[in-house]
Amino acid sequence: MSTLSPQSHTLKDDNTLHIRTAVAADAGAILDHVHAVSAESDYLNFGPGEFTLTEAQEADYLTSCETADNQLYIMGLLDGQVVSTLNFTAGRRARVRHSGEFSLSVRQAYWGLGIGGFMMDALIDWAKTHQIAKINLRVRADNGRGVALYEHKGFAIEGTLRREIVIAGEYFDHYWMGLLLD
Repeated sequence: MSTLSPQSHTLKDDNTLHIRTAVAADAGAILDHVHAVSAESDYLNFGPGEFTLTEAQEADYLTSCETADNQLYIMGLLDGQVVSTLNFTAGRRARVRHSGEFSLSVRQAYWGLGIGGFMMDALIDWAKTHQIAKINLRVRADNGRGVALYEHKGFAIEGTLRREIVIAGEYFDHYWMGLLLD
């Protein structure tokens, strides 16, 4: 089972962030969050209208994350509203089960409050108890705040994926970053 004990953290604005495992019943709220962040930020791998899972498909995916031993899907809530999600998926085969990649999103109105850091801390703590030896991520190279956060958490740039994203005809590079949990 890939569940996380619920956590509460005080943010820089003194509000309380609640972090917990996402479950199938959260599918609708998570899809609302995903659709909102896709319209707020170009740092995601998809734009508005491109994330097309149905609520039933998202619920099935959340159930699969909850029952797998090397996947995690968590959400951050403020006053019951989803303001952040983090999804980690490790490999399925024996040689790569110890290593996985995560994606993180935070609603733009809540950037700079420490939410991303708390979500990452929750992932790292969980990974250390679930036989995960390496956590990977991709981040747009021009996302200075994101890169700084990941480096602060111990991630190192391992490579550059040139022209990984194109938005309105403009190409953007991604950094491939990794954290060893030894």
